[in-house]
Amino acid sequence: MDKQKILIVDDDENIAELISLYLIKECFSTEIAANGRNAISLFKTYQPDLILLDIMLPDIDGYEVCTEIRKTSQVPIIMLSAKGEIFDKVLGLKLGADDYMIKPFDSNELVARVKAVLRRTYITPQMSSLKMETDHQGDYVEYDGLLINMTNYTVIFEGNQLDMPPKELELLYFLAKKPNQVFTRDQLLDQLWDYEYIGDSRTVDVHIKRLREKLNSEHNWAITTVWGKGYKFEVR
Repeated sequence: MDKQKILIVDDDENIAELISLYLIKECFSTEIAANGRNAISLFKTYQPDLILLDIMLPDIDGYEVCTEIRKTSQVPIIMLSAKGEIFDKVLGLKLGADDYMIKPFDSNELVARVKAVLRRTYITPQMSSLKMETDHQGDYVEYDGLLINMTNYTVIFEGNQLDMPPKELELLYFLAKKPNQVFTRDQLLDQLWDYEYIGDSRTVDVHIKRLREKLNSEHNWAITTVWGKGYKFEVR
């Protein structure tokens, strides 16, 4: 079985090498880019399964790198930063990052997050061979114009398969599985995120906003805001 490939983007050579050693020990293959432009170039040639992307880079920053990659790919991205402000996390998520880690971090936590994101993103060969006609098999929910299948991680909206990051899909499925039930932001964080986002409930808001943009159409259902409470998948 081919090793999964991780692109490490960090201008601190010591940190990058240390991360690489941790991942190689866990049977990953790694490449290191020391700046944003090199990262974009390596992304095209190395074709990684996941990117660990530092925000503060010497040429173009991690936000710009993330934006550029998202123009052509949904490869999972975990952003790394010494900054802990909520604004930085939310901006990274808005640009398409799948997770966010604050330096310094524990090596075991880093490896666990990498594995968790990869697990959510890449399905088994048996699952990936499923075609659209089998979308009604396995663990799924269906509404007018919408089919969410957790077995093969697909969302069919108005007859078309949506390109949707795993965390968005999981959030949509969780809400749709329990129609008209209100969930607070903290409840959604507890249920769907592998690690705590203490004080960062806007993480949920970012993902809800993305879902609404992708599911913008007239149907008898909608993801609605219950002011002062949270969100629900409302079926009318």
